[in-house]
Amino acid sequence: MHRGLVLLLFWSAALHAADMEQEDDSAALSLTGAETPLAATGRTIAVTVEGAGTMADQVDGREVDGQRLSADARYDGALGPGWRAVAAARLDMDWSARFDSAQEIGTLKEAYVSWQPRASVLLDAGRINGRQGVALGYNPTDFLRSDAIRSVVSIDPDSLRDNRLGTFMLRAQQLWNGGSLSAAYAPRLTEHASSAPLDPDVGATNSHDRWLVSLSQSLGHGWTPQWLAFGGAGQMPQLGVNMTALLGQALIAYAEVSGGRATSLWAAALNLASTDSYRSRAATGFTYSTPGKLSVTFEYEYNGAGLGLAGWDAARFGSPALYGRYRQYVLERQDLPTRSGLFLYASWQDLVFRHLDLSAFLRQDLLDHSRLPYVELRRHWTSIDIALRWQDALGEPTSNYGASLQRQTWQLVLDWYL
Repeated sequence: MHRGLVLLLFWSAALHAADMEQEDDSAALSLTGAETPLAATGRTIAVTVEGAGTMADQVDGREVDGQRLSADARYDGALGPGWRAVAAARLDMDWSARFDSAQEIGTLKEAYVSWQPRASVLLDAGRINGRQGVALGYNPTDFLRSDAIRSVVSIDPDSLRDNRLGTFMLRAQQLWNGGSLSAAYAPRLTEHASSAPLDPDVGATNSHDRWLVSLSQSLGHGWTPQWLAFGGAGQMPQLGVNMTALLGQALIAYAEVSGGRATSLWAAALNLASTDSYRSRAATGFTYSTPGKLSVTFEYEYNGAGLGLAGWDAARFGSPALYGRYRQYVLERQDLPTRSGLFLYASWQDLVFRHLDLSAFLRQDLLDHSRLPYVELRRHWTSIDIALRWQDALGEPTSNYGASLQRQTWQLVLDWYL
C-alpha cells in the first residue's frame, strides 16, 4: 500500500507540473487515453509514445517493479481516387527490475488496402482488425479474437480489443441507407505461430481457413440489430446477433449472443475426445448516463462452453498441470473459463475539474466469487496524458481471478501524442 501512496504523490506532482503548460480544451483526448480517430483530427499519421512504471505484489509475497516503453503508430491515408491504405503497429519494450533485461514484442495490428469503386461498395485486402460486438466486457460475436494478443499493456477491454493482431483477409462490404452487408474470407497461410519479437505472427491469426458474414439493418425507434454467421475448417458454423435499443435519452440496452455446435473449452484445451453439442455465449446489459458526465454499465456474461460449478471445482482442485493448461488455453482465446460472470463499468468525465477523468470496472465470477477491480484516473492536456492505474486480484488461490500470480498492482502511465 505504501508504494501506491508514493505513486499517487508522484502522479499529483506530475499533474501540478504539467498544469504549467497552456491548455487547449479542444484537443482533449478520450477517456481511455486511446489515440484520437484520424478522421476527427484530419491527420494521416498518428503516433503515441507511452512510458509506464509498474509496482506489483506477487502471490509469494515478493514485490516486483517493472518499466515499459511503447510506441504506437497508425497511418490512414488516400492513395488515389477511391483508394485508401491503413497501417497500424506498436512496439512494447518491458524491463523487470533492471534495464539490461529488456523484452520487446511487436504487434502488426493492421495493414490493408481499401478500394471504393462506388459510394456503396468497399473492397479490402490485407491484415484487418475486424472487431465485432456491442457488449463492453465480453464479446461472444468477436469471432476473430482468438490468439490475437501478443502483448498486454492494460486489462481494460478497449485496450485488449485495439492492441491485437488483425487477421489477413479479403473483405467486401455493401452499404445502403440504414444497413450493410459484409463478407470476409481469411485463408490459411501457415499453421505455426511465432514467438519472435518482431514477427508478424501470421500463424496466430491465419492457421486455418475461416469466413465471416454479417448483416445489419436499422429497424427504427432506436433498434439496430446485426446478424452474423461464422465458420471455417474444422469447426461447425456459429451464428450470432448484436442488438442495441435506445430506451430513453439516458438509457441504452444491449444484447450480444452467439451459438452453434461445438466442443467444450475443457475438451478442446486438453485434446480430449468429446461429442459436439449446441453451446451458446451471451453478454447482455444496459448503460445509464447522467447529465453530470457519469456513465454506468451493468453486464451479465454467460459462456455455455465454459465449466459449470462441478466441473470448475474439479478442475481447480485437481491436477495443477491440467488446470494451468486450461487457463492458458482460455486466456489465449479471450474467453470465460467458467459459465457465468458479471461486469460492472463506470466512467466519469471531468471528475473534479475539466479533463480529469475516472474509469473503473469490476469483474466478478459468479461460480467462485473471485473479483478483479480496476481503476484509472487520467488527466488530459494538449498532447500529453498522465494516468494512474490500480488493480487487484481477489479470491481463493485457485479461483478464476485469485489464481493470478500478481495481486495488487499500481501503474503510472504517461502518453505523448505526436
